[in-house]
Amino acid sequence: MPMHSSKIAAGVMTALLASMSGSFSGASEKMQKSVDTENSKTKEVQMLQHAYVGMWVTDDGRVRHELLPNNRYDEARGNRESAYQGRYEVTGNHIEYWDDTGFTADGDFVDENTLHHGGMILRRK
Repeated sequence: MPMHSSKIAAGVMTALLASMSGSFSGASEKMQKSVDTENSKTKEVQMLQHAYVGMWVTDDGRVRHELLPNNRYDEARGNRESAYQGRYEVTGNHIEYWDDTGFTADGDFVDENTLHHGGMILRRK
């Protein structure tokens, strides 16, 4: 094969690979977006698998736990709004708390409207 034919063939091959690479890159991005969407949907389903999202309050109103649908909580104590914040996880009727400062706690839902936590009884509002 003459030398100029080899260069032309190499140029054609390079152009072909470059155009294919763009197609693969676009397909790869679409696949990643699809995976990200599925992961997001799975997390949403996991977060909504318990029926305890909402406000929980002691009978005297002093302690208030708001369990948010994104598995975060916001606890108010007396006049201190957002006194403690962190994440939580519900397994069956048991709840585990991880405060943003590193403190941990837990509790149990004894029925659909009553939470026993840290020696306190909170009721759904």
